[in-house]
Amino acid sequence: MSRASSAADRLRGSALGITAGLIGWFVLVEVTSGILQGYYVPLFSDIVDQLGIHDSDVNWFEAAQLLLSALVVPVLAKLGDMYGHKRILLIAAILTAGASWWLAFAGDFWSFLIAWALQGFYVVWLPLEIALIFERGRRQNRGVSMTRRAAGLLVVGLEAGAIIGALAAGRIFTATGDLTLTLTVPAIAVTLVCLVIWLAVPESEPVRGRRLDTWGFVILALGLLLVTSSLTFLRLNGAGSALVWLLLALGVVAFVVFVLFEQRQSDPAIDIRVLRRPEMWPVQATAFLVGISLLGAQGPLSTYAGTDSSLGYGLGLDAEARSYVIGLYLVSLIVGAMLFAVTSRRANPRAILIVASALVGIGYALFIPFHVELWQVLLNLSIAGIGSGALVGALPAAAAAAAPHGQTGIASALTNTTKTIGGTFASAIFGVVLAAGAGVVASETAASLGGYLAVWSICAAGGFLAAVLLFFVPKVAFADTLPEEVEAVAGEAQII
Repeated sequence: MSRASSAADRLRGSALGITAGLIGWFVLVEVTSGILQGYYVPLFSDIVDQLGIHDSDVNWFEAAQLLLSALVVPVLAKLGDMYGHKRILLIAAILTAGASWWLAFAGDFWSFLIAWALQGFYVVWLPLEIALIFERGRRQNRGVSMTRRAAGLLVVGLEAGAIIGALAAGRIFTATGDLTLTLTVPAIAVTLVCLVIWLAVPESEPVRGRRLDTWGFVILALGLLLVTSSLTFLRLNGAGSALVWLLLALGVVAFVVFVLFEQRQSDPAIDIRVLRRPEMWPVQATAFLVGISLLGAQGPLSTYAGTDSSLGYGLGLDAEARSYVIGLYLVSLIVGAMLFAVTSRRANPRAILIVASALVGIGYALFIPFHVELWQVLLNLSIAGIGSGALVGALPAAAAAAAPHGQTGIASALTNTTKTIGGTFASAIFGVVLAAGAGVVASETAASLGGYLAVWSICAAGGFLAAVLLFFVPKVAFADTLPEEVEAVAGEAQII
C-alpha cells in the first residue's frame, strides 16, 4: 500500500475525514433547499392560472411561509439541542417532503397556501446543520474555524440550488406541459434528501436534563405573530390603519413579557443572558439589518428593473432580462460565500463580518447616484451581493461560536428568525414607501424615483449600521479558543 493511499485511509477514518464527508452531504441538502427557493418562482403565473386566483394573492404564500418559519424555527432548534440535531433535521425534512408532495397535487388556493406554509420547515435545515458541524468540530477543538469554512460552502450549495431550480422549472414545464408533473420534481428531491439525512448523517450529543420552555415559546410565538401580522397589514392597508399600530403595540408588549418571563426560567426557551453577550447581540442585530436588504429589497429591485426608462429612471427590462439580473445577483452571493469560506481560515472572523456588512452598505449606497445604466445596477448589486453572501454563511457560524455548549442550535436559528423579521419589516415599509409615490409620475402604476431612493438608502444604512455594531464584538470572539478563555472575555466589549 502506498503512502498516499495509507494517508487517505487514515484521513477517511479520522474525525476530520468524517466531518468533511458530513459537510459534503450537507451541501447536497442545501442544494435541495436552494431548489425549493428558486424552483417555484418562474411557475407562479402558471400556478395562478391553475388555482384560478389573482396575481396579488401570491403575496399570501410568502407571508404564510415566513410567518410559519419564524414561529417554528426557534422551537425546532431548541428541540435539536435537547434531543439531537439529526433527529430534528430528519423530522423537518420529512415534513418538508410531505408539504412538497401536497403542493404538487393541491387543487385550490387554501390547500396550496397551507402546503406552501408547511414547506417552510426547510428553513431550519441550515441552523441544524451548522449545529451538527460545530458539535463535531468542537470535539477536535476546532469547531469554530471548521464551522466558518463549512458555512460558506453550504451557502454556495444553497445559492447554486436556487439557480438550478430557477433554470430547471421553466424548462421542465415547457417539456412536459403538465404543471402537476413539474411540481413533483422538488418533492422527489426532498424525499431523496430525507434518505441522505437518515443514512449518512451522524447524530450529535444532546444535552441531558433539558426541558422545553413551553410557555416561553408560546409567548414568543404570540409576539412574532402579532408583529408579523402588523407588518403584513401595513403592507396591505398602509400606515393609516389603526389595526397596524394596535397589533404592533401588542407585539412589543408580548416581547417585553417574554424577556421578563425568560429571566426567571432555569432552562429558558431563549437565554437572554447569552443574547446580552457582546459576541452575540451584534450578530443577531446584524442578521436583522441584513434581512432588510437580503429579503426585503428584491421585490423593489425587480420592479425598478422593469420600470419604463422613458420616465427618466428604471431599466425597462422584460421578464427574461430581469431574470438575468437576479441571476447575476445570486452568482455574487455565491462568490461572497466562497470568499468567506476561503478567507475564514486566516482572516479575523470579526473583520470579515465588518467588511461584509460594509460591502452591503456600499453596494446600496452606490444606487443613489448611479442607477440609470444597466452596468451601474449590475455593479451595485454585485458589491452588495458579495457582502450578503459572506454574511449568510458567517452569521449562523458566528452565533454558534458565541453560544455555550448545548445552545448552538437555537443560537444559529435565531439569526434566521431575526433575518426573517428584518425582511418582513422591510417588505412592509418598502411597500408603503413605493406605493406613496405611485400615480404622481407619468405611469399610474410605477413608483416614484424618490421611493426607490428611500429603499436604497434604508438598505445602505442597514449595512453600515451593522458594520458599526460589529465593532462592539470582542476581538477574540469566534476563534478556536478554550471554553475558559471564551468565558474570560465574554463580558468585554472592545471597540477597536
